[in-house]
Amino acid sequence: MPEVWPVALTTERLELVPLRPSHAEEMAGVLSDPALHSFIGGEPLPPDALRARYERLAAGSADPGVVWCNWVLRLRAGRELVGTVQATVEPARSRAELAWVVGTPWQGRGLAAEAARALADRLRELPVGLLVAHVHPDHAASAAVAAACGLRATPHRQDGEVRWESGGGPDGPTGRA
Repeated sequence: MPEVWPVALTTERLELVPLRPSHAEEMAGVLSDPALHSFIGGEPLPPDALRARYERLAAGSADPGVVWCNWVLRLRAGRELVGTVQATVEPARSRAELAWVVGTPWQGRGLAAEAARALADRLRELPVGLLVAHVHPDHAASAAVAAACGLRATPHRQDGEVRWESGGGPDGPTGRA
């Protein structure tokens, strides 16, 4: 498998820009709505705490078998940041776990699906055989994003969330946790 790392990606409406600590100030505003965290957990972080988190993410995983790939989503028109996508990739297992979040003011426009599809397509090109996402069972919008990426809901649960996955990869079409 080719080396995995976040590279800039472009979609019709978005630029997926590799995450940097300098994005924290603007992203703190994007992620500031407490309602946004009802499904993803946690709470809005102030810019300094988000910068520290982004510094850890940008430094990469301490596990040499895991690669963290994180992007901010920038609207091509207007240039503002609107969310993030991420992939935790295990190259040796040909597996990646995907996640996405779009700030409340930009939801309902298909931006999360557009960004997550671009990420999934990039991972399939590498090729990563198994794509996985965990979605709260009551989060219909996030389930729609997972489906747009070609993932299917499975009967598996992790921390109360439904495991969605692509067919194939080392864990097979039904996936083993």
